[in-house]
Amino acid sequence: MINRAESLWQRIIEKGTSQKEDFKESLNLQPSAKDEDFQLIESMLNVTLPEEMKSFYRIHNGQNWKVGGHSFIRNLTLSPISQIIDNWLFLQEEFEPDDLELSSGFEIKPFLWNSKWIPIADNGGGDYLCLDTDPSEVGVAGQVLYCWHDWGMRSIEAKSLYEFIDICIEESD
Repeated sequence: MINRAESLWQRIIEKGTSQKEDFKESLNLQPSAKDEDFQLIESMLNVTLPEEMKSFYRIHNGQNWKVGGHSFIRNLTLSPISQIIDNWLFLQEEFEPDDLELSSGFEIKPFLWNSKWIPIADNGGGDYLCLDTDPSEVGVAGQVLYCWHDWGMRSIEAKSLYEFIDICIEESD
């Protein structure tokens, strides 16, 4: 029986292949992440990874981005665990811990950067798709948000990684 993560990967690849024949090959997908990878990221970031992320990464540990490669959804490249850690370290230095953004949605704590956000994908222009492991009281652990490099507003895109991927797959082209 196919699990939810496998089903999503299959749908991503089918949709992309219907538009570009070489889509799957140009994704440059990495082999599955291992339990050691999850333990490393959890200890480095001091977070508990959402189970959906672990299941999704057990299929493919992100992409090896190359010129001419395709995004897995929207304009986003899925970061391998090692790149997530590098991006998180970069973002830790980029923002002051007390920098507030008062216009953030109620589901997000009002910070420009929260060390409990996991930057799982990026668009190559300094914007990150993050999983929020430290939401506000009305938010949901594992909710998906955009962290824009040149705009303080942080926006919730979905309540979970799987919901976000479903939304992206269903979007019209």
